Amino acid sequence: MDRVELGLLQALQIYGRVPFSQVAEVLGVSDQTVARRYQALRASGAVRVVGQTAPDAVGEESWLVRVACTPGAADGLARALANRPETSWVHIASGGSEIVCMVRTPAQAATSSVLARLPRTPPVTQVSAHCVVHVFFGGPTSQLTKSGPLTRAQAEQFRPPDPVLPDDPVELTGGDRALLAELARDGRTGFRELAAATGWSQTTVRRRLGELRDSGALYFDVDFAPEVLGLRTAASLWLSVAPRHLESAGTALAGHAEVGFAAATTGPANLYVSVLCRHPRALYGYLTGPLAALPGVSAVETAPVMRTLKRSETAVQSSK
Repeated sequence: MDRVELGLLQALQIYGRVPFSQVAEVLGVSDQTVARRYQALRASGAVRVVGQTAPDAVGEESWLVRVACTPGAADGLARALANRPETSWVHIASGGSEIVCMVRTPAQAATSSVLARLPRTPPVTQVSAHCVVHVFFGGPTSQLTKSGPLTRAQAEQFRPPDPVLPDDPVELTGGDRALLAELARDGRTGFRELAAATGWSQTTVRRRLGELRDSGALYFDVDFAPEVLGLRTAASLWLSVAPRHLESAGTALAGHAEVGFAAATTGPANLYVSVLCRHPRALYGYLTGPLAALPGVSAVETAPVMRTLKRSETAVQSSK
């Protein structure tokens, strides 16, 4: 990818609905060039902008779930999990014998249907669920935020005001859910199409979209195939960190170029990290370099990701 494409993706990660004219001005190219590059990337299936809801802002909890399966059963079960609306992403890891996924469930609920059924599913030999209690990096930020040609001053031109989280979860209406469903398919859907989907006027759509974003309930993410950035080695890391070092370790991880997601969780391994590297040698360099320098880490478990069945709440086509 060249400077224009990388700059475009970086700008879209900062704010997914940024006008192409503004990106073009910063990058020093024409509006048509930016629009053409984005449409080509989107048509290839490698990149798309998606609207997402922040779990805590809409009264939900996130659970990291590890599922050990009998030999040969992981693929079918992972595909079934990918088709469930409760799952945000699904990986097959550890040589194909384990599934790692993120499950969203209403806060205060005893369990979700996925969490309740998994232990009783015949191919499953072991299940562990870990509640995400704090996110250090992820959601509206990704590796695209930390890479690209934009200077700090240029990036700030695209950054919207920080959301102000309300004391209580945002209550979503039927119209809100229709709006969010359209944005989940394409975060850059025009106001006319959003108005048709919701039955609202374009003015109401603009206002409500702004309200949801300002409250932190809605954010935009760039869903990209890691290969477009030359990142072909993915792994899930489960770290055991002394509680007094958890905050400093998580904050440090947020600044590592290899880290796409980092969160404190419940369970014996209290810090989960998702990393992307160019190749296994780079993963080794990360494990023995930046990761090894973190304070308070007593144990690290590494689970290589073999395949991704779902990302950004959308199933990945098997042809990819």
